[in-house]
Amino acid sequence: MTQQRHDFMQASPDTVKAMYALEGAIAKFGIEHSLLELIRLRASQINGCAFCVDMHTADARKAGETERRLYAVSVWRETPFFTPRERAVLAWTEALTNIAQQHPQDADYAALAAELTPAEMVNVSLAIGTINTWNRLAVGFGKMPD
Repeated sequence: MTQQRHDFMQASPDTVKAMYALEGAIAKFGIEHSLLELIRLRASQINGCAFCVDMHTADARKAGETERRLYAVSVWRETPFFTPRERAVLAWTEALTNIAQQHPQDADYAALAAELTPAEMVNVSLAIGTINTWNRLAVGFGKMPD
């Protein structure tokens, strides 16, 4: 287990303030809160961010997400619990989060385009990028769940 290296929130409050402003903008894009939490949870699982997995699991529960679906996020392809829209976004989340290993495939893009408007596609991509930044801060600086 990694020990906290620096409290990045205290070390650079202006950076964190800018990230919160970005989160505020994302919240106004009109993407369902439940879908945003699935994005945040799946990217955090992939990135091994214990702090963010803990936080976004709790946030999703508060927003009405079921335990069954939360347990299945890491194996979403193998379950019938997610809508086509959610499945397309989860695939896109994985593709963008793992972009260093393999660029997003045409099939993932086509599935996303079939379920989202072009604006939603951009907004979802920004949400994915944002949680990946939070993950890198939390993992890099050893932030642990309370």
